[in-house]
Amino acid sequence: MTRLRILATVLAAATLASVSVHAQTTDDSKAHKKAKHPAKAKAESATETQLRELREEMHAQQSEIETLKSQLAGKDQQAATAQQSAAEAQSQAAAASAAAAQATTAASESSSKADALQTTVSDLKTSNAGLAETVTTTQKNLQQQIDSPSAIHYKGVTITPVAFFAAEGVWRQHSVNSDINTPFNSIPFPAANEGHVSELNFSARQSRLGGLFQANAGNYRLSGYFESDFLGTGTSSNNNQSDSYVFRVRQIWGKAETQGGFAVTGGQTWSLVTEDGRSTDVRTEKQPNTVDPQYMVGYSWTRQPGFRVQQRFGDVTKGAFTVAASVEQAQITNFTVSSTIASAIPANFFFAGPGQNGGLYNAAGNIGAGNTASTGGITTYANNVAPDVIVKAAYDLPKAHFEVGGIGRFLRDYYYPILTEAAVPASGTTAASVAYTYSTNYSGNTVAAGGIFGSARVSPSKFIDVAVQAMGGQGVGRYGSAQLADATLRPDGTLEPIRNYHGLLSIETHPTPKLDLYAYYGGEYAQRTVYTTSTGALIGYGPRNLSDTGCYALPPNPASTGGSAGSIAASGCSSPTRYIQEGMIGLTYRLINSPQYGRLQYQLTYSYLQRNLWSGVGTTAGPTGPRAEDNMIHVSMRYYIP
Repeated sequence: MTRLRILATVLAAATLASVSVHAQTTDDSKAHKKAKHPAKAKAESATETQLRELREEMHAQQSEIETLKSQLAGKDQQAATAQQSAAEAQSQAAAASAAAAQATTAASESSSKADALQTTVSDLKTSNAGLAETVTTTQKNLQQQIDSPSAIHYKGVTITPVAFFAAEGVWRQHSVNSDINTPFNSIPFPAANEGHVSELNFSARQSRLGGLFQANAGNYRLSGYFESDFLGTGTSSNNNQSDSYVFRVRQIWGKAETQGGFAVTGGQTWSLVTEDGRSTDVRTEKQPNTVDPQYMVGYSWTRQPGFRVQQRFGDVTKGAFTVAASVEQAQITNFTVSSTIASAIPANFFFAGPGQNGGLYNAAGNIGAGNTASTGGITTYANNVAPDVIVKAAYDLPKAHFEVGGIGRFLRDYYYPILTEAAVPASGTTAASVAYTYSTNYSGNTVAAGGIFGSARVSPSKFIDVAVQAMGGQGVGRYGSAQLADATLRPDGTLEPIRNYHGLLSIETHPTPKLDLYAYYGGEYAQRTVYTTSTGALIGYGPRNLSDTGCYALPPNPASTGGSAGSIAASGCSSPTRYIQEGMIGLTYRLINSPQYGRLQYQLTYSYLQRNLWSGVGTTAGPTGPRAEDNMIHVSMRYYIP
């Protein structure tokens, strides 16, 4: 507002100045004229007075204007100074604002840093607490591993003990004069003394000791394993006072495996015929849940020395295929040959003999003669020409396992060829017989045998497993639990494999983590294999003219055998076994199952056994042949170390 007043004053002054200049110019012109005309300049007129007064006022105003200009210039200078001061103040304010913003930013950053530092400190405290807890836990675990190691470390080898301690027992309706293991092919008929008495036996002999040895040698994973129990029998073993049964080898083997799934195993282990639970790996074999160490009728297995190679393709947890082959110890077992005329069985052959002490084979082996018309039960050592050769393929899925394989066997005997054969008719009390004349030169004969086998195991849920396995072929009786005969004799003295079949169905359930319930059914079959000699006599496995009239007869007075012992062999019951079957149900309850303290479990099983013979002469049980039955109950209490 002041500046507007100043400008108005300046404009007014400028106007007055213009008027003054104009008036002055007019006066000067008049004065010049007056000078030319002096007569007229005698006195000051009123107009001149006004003009003079106006000039004086103008001069005064001009002086005021100059004063105002001076003041205005001073004010402009002050305004400029003020503007400059204002600009400087604004600049200082901007700088102060920037400084304040920087200070705010710095304060914010300081606050963030403080917060971050506080967070870091909190994290460090939490981390320190977690670290302290980890250190404590680690120390506790280390102390626990020191006090309770799960394995023993020796150099680069990890040693894991394997053991359980057992108290077990068996009750049988009909005695087979056996410990907890059952000789299935010896179930007695009523004609035998044992067919009328039961037996009850307790045993700790299945208790097991062993160890697993493992090492990682770079490209190879090495492992060794052994397990033993006390189910061996020495020549002096007895139950009289201090039961004196010997320690025996179940398994002892070594294995080398590459990262690519190739493995070589050598030693005594479960045969490749045995069903595996994973690939064809040792220590994954599937056995029935039995207390009976002879397992189940229909179960295919052996444990014997051999060499195994295998190659796995894929991951067993997702889907893998494995091929394997093995060569294993051969043996001819339960050779059986029968005839109604004992002399019709040639005596010109041999394929085995009892062991020699110096050779570390059991010299207590014997040849059971059976009755006068039969030779069977040879428990000697075969003179093998080649090992048993086994191949198998396995396919694994997350909830299933499948196997299929084949076995080749080579049965050899030496014999004197028969030159002549003559029938000698009965005369008076002398029975009819056959007379042979033999060559003086030995001749060898090897016959091929073998068969196929397979299994399938499926786990549709964690509560149940269903499995089936089967094996069939010629001369494979040795691989079944019932141990039916795998060979008989031809009329010329050479060996003939017997066709065998066996199979097992398994249903295993797991209702709770502590309880298992299961049921099994298995059977084994040996085919009738009979030949006719040139004199008309029948020999082989199960001739149709064998006498079975005494299978159900009452046994003779025990006094005839000294008054203290009977015999499972029934007089007048001559036919060999056609089919053996067993059904079993059972349960296993784990009272304690701890990775730290081990497992304490109880087991109870019930089995029904039926042994069917080939039909012969005088069979009273119909065309299917005589039948023997037995009922068994096994009990067990075991403590497994962790």
